[in-house]
Amino acid sequence: MKQTILRKYARLIARTGVNIQKGQDVLINCDLDQPRFVELLVDECYKAGARKVTVEFSYQPLSKLHVRHQSVTTMAKVEEWEKARMQHYVDTLPCRIYLDSEDPDGLKGINQKKVAAARQKSYPILKPYRDQMENKYQWCIAAVPGAAWAKKLFPELPKGKAIEKLWEAILFTSRVTEDPVAAWEAHDKDLEERCAYLNSLGITELRYKGDNGTDLRVGMIPEAIFKGGGEMSLKNVFFNPNIPTEECFISPMRGKAEGIVYATKPLSYQGQLIEDFSVRFENGKAVEVKAAKNQELLEQMISMDEGASYLGECALVPVDSPISESGLLFYNTLFDENAACHLALGMGFADTIKDFEHKTLDECRELGINDSMIHVDFMIGYEGLDIDAATADGKVVPIFRKGHWAF
Repeated sequence: MKQTILRKYARLIARTGVNIQKGQDVLINCDLDQPRFVELLVDECYKAGARKVTVEFSYQPLSKLHVRHQSVTTMAKVEEWEKARMQHYVDTLPCRIYLDSEDPDGLKGINQKKVAAARQKSYPILKPYRDQMENKYQWCIAAVPGAAWAKKLFPELPKGKAIEKLWEAILFTSRVTEDPVAAWEAHDKDLEERCAYLNSLGITELRYKGDNGTDLRVGMIPEAIFKGGGEMSLKNVFFNPNIPTEECFISPMRGKAEGIVYATKPLSYQGQLIEDFSVRFENGKAVEVKAAKNQELLEQMISMDEGASYLGECALVPVDSPISESGLLFYNTLFDENAACHLALGMGFADTIKDFEHKTLDECRELGINDSMIHVDFMIGYEGLDIDAATADGKVVPIFRKGHWAF
């Protein structure tokens, strides 16, 4: 891939993604797949005004070794230096960039029960730090090709050509055009206008119906609003948390979901794929899950904590999005969730509450925002999905017809 195009992408992440402010620190989390692009990104972060850029690399084979050889107690222990680092992040609020390139099957065979037990033990220690940072800093998730990921999408191609093909798909769906910044400004405006229309309806319930068996009703929080595209941090900085993104999303009322929904794409969770699955809800809670592949992992996911079996997000995405039009199944949530309508189990978003900046996190949760250690999106949209909105004035308004916007 041409360096000039990759630099445009790096600049887009630094300036339109996290929108680095002069003097801010930046933390980049990534895998070992694209060190040259990481170098370009670090350079663009400094050019955008960053004071200090720190890169933290991870590597799935090492993760597997750690899980194999460490005890749950060792894996779960939050060392004193780690607590000090978290407090430093609370105090300085660095921008965070996550570059995703993982092999969708890279942690296949790992002891997931052991991983889950360790996470459950460490989460109560880490949660207070994370709550203090919630909505205060800019963050962005973007992607670069990994060799194993590329071969998963293009198994018939040699490794180098598969990586190049995946680069093309990432840059196309991320709107890296001649002028990516202008493209994103126009895209943000379109999503903002769609959200404004949805918010004008006074929606009390979303009703999902599909010829694949999906029949689900989800209640809304009266104070909640749809959001999409860019967001404003509590420090009054505009940023784009997902590159790419196509969704208008809202956090529903905890405890208000009835019916069954069928996933339409595989879910990559903890480095493994969950395929051909359904989730049935009663009184807002996922009470039954079925999967053709990795059902045990799905059951474990919804039992991570009390909030893991409740919905945290409803997102609306048309089937004619650029990601869907690419014709690719990415086996990656960042992309596949933006190819189709999706739901998320686990944590909801406090910033979907109107005037959330004048409320505490606890007050937002008291209004109905779900709280959990997980937030896992799964795709439910396809050409046969209809969605209606019940409104406070007794109307039923079509929102989606056959997978497309109905307005």
